[in-house]
Amino acid sequence: MATTSIETDLDLTDNALTVLARRYLKKDMDGNVIERPEDMFRRVADNIASAEGYYGADDGAVAALADAFYGAMTRREFMPNSPTLMNAGREFQQLSACFVLPIEDSMESIFEAVKNTALIHKSGGGTGFSFSRLRPADDIVSSTRGVSSGPVSFMKVFDSATEAIKQGGVRRGANMAVLRVDHPDILEFIEAKSEHSALTNFNLSVAATEEFMRALQRDETFDLINPRTGEATDLLSAREVFHRMAELAWAGGDPGIIFLDRINAKNPTPHVGEIEATNPCGEQPLLPHESCNLGSINLSKMVDGTGESAHINWDRLRETVHLAVHFLDNVIDMNELPLPEIAEMTRANRKIGLGVMGFADMLILLGIPYNSQQAVHTAEQVMQFITEEARAKSRMLADQRGAFPNWEGSTYEVAGEEPMRNATVTTIAPTGTISIIAGCSSGIEPLFAVVYTRHVLDKDELLEIHPIFERIARERGFYTPELMKEIAARGSLHDVADVPADVRELFATAHDITPEWHIRIQAAFQEFTDNAVSKTVNFPNEATVDDVEHVYRLAYELGCKGVTIYRDGSREEQVLTTGKTEKSKQPAATPVAPRSRPPVVTGQTRAMRTGCGKLYVTINRDEHGPFELFAAMGKAGGCAASQSEALARLVSLAFRCGIPAEEVIKQLRGISCHMPAWEPGGERILSCADAVAKAIEQSVMPEGEQLAMDFNGTTFGHAGACPECGGTLVHEGGCNVCRDCGYSQCD
Repeated sequence: MATTSIETDLDLTDNALTVLARRYLKKDMDGNVIERPEDMFRRVADNIASAEGYYGADDGAVAALADAFYGAMTRREFMPNSPTLMNAGREFQQLSACFVLPIEDSMESIFEAVKNTALIHKSGGGTGFSFSRLRPADDIVSSTRGVSSGPVSFMKVFDSATEAIKQGGVRRGANMAVLRVDHPDILEFIEAKSEHSALTNFNLSVAATEEFMRALQRDETFDLINPRTGEATDLLSAREVFHRMAELAWAGGDPGIIFLDRINAKNPTPHVGEIEATNPCGEQPLLPHESCNLGSINLSKMVDGTGESAHINWDRLRETVHLAVHFLDNVIDMNELPLPEIAEMTRANRKIGLGVMGFADMLILLGIPYNSQQAVHTAEQVMQFITEEARAKSRMLADQRGAFPNWEGSTYEVAGEEPMRNATVTTIAPTGTISIIAGCSSGIEPLFAVVYTRHVLDKDELLEIHPIFERIARERGFYTPELMKEIAARGSLHDVADVPADVRELFATAHDITPEWHIRIQAAFQEFTDNAVSKTVNFPNEATVDDVEHVYRLAYELGCKGVTIYRDGSREEQVLTTGKTEKSKQPAATPVAPRSRPPVVTGQTRAMRTGCGKLYVTINRDEHGPFELFAAMGKAGGCAASQSEALARLVSLAFRCGIPAEEVIKQLRGISCHMPAWEPGGERILSCADAVAKAIEQSVMPEGEQLAMDFNGTTFGHAGACPECGGTLVHEGGCNVCRDCGYSQCD
């Protein structure tokens, strides 16, 4: 059924309805949606409120709380994380978004973790791991008299398992791999994703210690420690390791950095264990076997008035915080977790992570530019209020229900504070899909675009205009359809002279804002957040490795617990192999004349299955190799036939000019459209261009030597095509998110 035909009385955008239909609403065995958005919110509200029965509430109290939960969600003031919306009140009652699993230095522990990862990914969760306990590569294995292959080799095992598991479900498995900076294999770890097709189901973070950061500040060396023996094995220059981290992040976004000792300094239950890893987007540090359940308040709904009279409604925000904490604490009781060890640890600490979304919208409503000290002050003010009120509600719940079981010995108990129900209460998470449902900006990110083109499967492309910008444009008389199209094409208001300067300043987008302002906003939220903050620091394409280093240092100096960066378009470039950030200058190329066609050429025709039908690809050769290519789209005419012919002509020209077939394959493979198809053997054909690439590969590459590329139609930050619907991917909060259909790399 068409997603926009869903019946609803709620004020939801077409985008929200599309996301709900694709990912959240119940479907019958034929894939037809059988649940309205109202039904989903009621299902969730009733299920989570029923936990009150465990504490002696009568039916009337349960119903009243369910109505309050329902109201907060349908007014789009608060949304829980995706698994709760998807699974609460259904046969599959797994409600947590992310988990951390331990990995000890034994084959039994490693493959037990692989098995548990499969169970978690099947349940819709993401996983984080520290590989720091594993002995380094080439270290002795006494039981077999052999040598260890090291942490990175085992990361590939987890990646392959995730790849296999995700084929059978609608939610991708996402992983975070963490390695201590003092592990002997740290350089191999840093470079593990230098080939962009490697470890595609992992985000990487280097766990930087205080010792490392001190050595960096003093330009000194630091020890590498073998985790098996606890002994130092080598010395490395902190500056050189830090520079290599920045180089690889500059080139492709990975690795990020987390400040491990700072995280553990804020660990509320050090008597229970040490935090070694985070969830896939880095905002939730967790003990081994802990899970997190998150939710976010829509800050755009906390502003009253317009123009100069706009102000934050603190009473409404307080009421929403208290209700959200109550909701998230109930989720812990209603959650059916995939492993008994996870259930035990989760209920012993009862961590929750209340965060925010719509921060950029709030600033716009208040008339505050994102890249300003006033925005930093607003972030501090809002998050301090939320955390204080969340702790107040947690203390109320502790008074009624008891403190979290690990309270005794916690940092709170040692400091003589009042008991709390939850070991942590606040987290700033990415909100890629729930912010679409809520109709607001994502997390604490700035706007990615003011006007953009949205792809609709059964319609033409539509212009999506930020509603506040459209209102201002109409009120101030500069709105025209032509101007909106120009803004969409530019992607920014920066140089659009027809938009007044004050409006351009107010609607600055992610790429208009300098990395320093990105990190200052992150630090402002971190100061008043129990856990951590998920945020992408955006860099322009022309940024240097030194710029990345500067932001990493600034993040540490300002008190962040970690940082993830993305340089625009970086995934399309080769990884640096030297310390230079400039591209190597190449001599001007000499024009190459296409070689002439001989009277006779020979070739083969392959039938490739695509979403548009069978594509027949013929590749002819001369004595030099591939010479020409023809592509015919079955019985199709119009655009499909003409575009196939155009593609074939350009490929033929490339062959005749001597461009290697491998280079043509690399350019075409992984291009995605909204209608993928599958070959009988199970291989996914993402588009006609992808089919041509695979046909060339089959024709010219010896079997067993075909290119090891797994683009899955997307890369981490490239605003390319969504692998599910063909829409535009946006890199925010450490993830790729499609604003058209709700696809998320981490969700």
